Amino acid sequence: MSNAAKFGKVAVLFGGKSAERAVSLDSGQAVLEALLRSGVQAEAFDPQDRSVTELVGYDRAFIVLHGRGGEDGQIQGVLEWLNLPYTGTGVQGSAIGMDKVKTKQIWQGSDLPTAPYRIVTKDTDLDAVIAELGLPVIIKPVHEGSSVGMSKVEKAEDFAAAIEKATQHDAVVMAEKWITGREFTISFLNGQPLPVIRLQPPADVAFYDYEAKYQRNDVEYGIPCGLSESEEKSLQALCLRAFQAVGAEGWGRIDAMQDEQGNFWLLEVNTVPGMTSHSLVPKAAQAVGYNFDQLCVAILEQTLATSA
Repeated sequence: MSNAAKFGKVAVLFGGKSAERAVSLDSGQAVLEALLRSGVQAEAFDPQDRSVTELVGYDRAFIVLHGRGGEDGQIQGVLEWLNLPYTGTGVQGSAIGMDKVKTKQIWQGSDLPTAPYRIVTKDTDLDAVIAELGLPVIIKPVHEGSSVGMSKVEKAEDFAAAIEKATQHDAVVMAEKWITGREFTISFLNGQPLPVIRLQPPADVAFYDYEAKYQRNDVEYGIPCGLSESEEKSLQALCLRAFQAVGAEGWGRIDAMQDEQGNFWLLEVNTVPGMTSHSLVPKAAQAVGYNFDQLCVAILEQTLATSA
């Protein structure tokens, strides 16, 4: 690619210290190789092994750090301080997007439909939570991604163990009403929604968990997603409003459910989605004609607008 020189020297940030390090290493390696194939002068940069002060030697950064430190505004703040253009969402949108409760509060305040929830601890009156949310519920660490530490709880006696498991990953834990229905994911490129994907985990999986996301090969990805054209447009418009409401920019992903009555419910936003062989953004981009290398270059091109 002859015009790759316009990017200068690019740090591909991946690895890091979060619970999602392993996924980030896979994603980052894939992005690095794609940029190199496209003629970009790209180099791996793992903040676990190197001081972020060394980033001063680069012209821009492609962030593929999943989880804390990479997806929560921290590395974005460093890059802002260094005046280095970077991919994806800024400091505030990243911090909000990484916090599932803050995200929900903003969506609720914007009249966007999201599943009811409660923050829970080992001391919470769980009977009151069950009375409010019903069973089953899903227990989630508030500041983790990739379904780390999540559990579906179908019986009251399993509640405490699920909270304990989530607490190993985060001091703040939430219980969210379980939505029975179909799960969809909506990816964004250049701030615009791509075709909706329907996620169909195998019958023995309770939900689209870490194993289903990264380790299994029997998850079905529906493109087209099975919604009518008007429903798909409606879901894309809803998710675009949700994406913008939290301050997300450029590329990312929103997960949503459609309940058995046909209503859509927003689950969460992902501002640095996976870029592995199993990942969803590349699948959605492929549906509109981007191969993986072209997708990575298109995401990197977003840094040119911020460096003008």
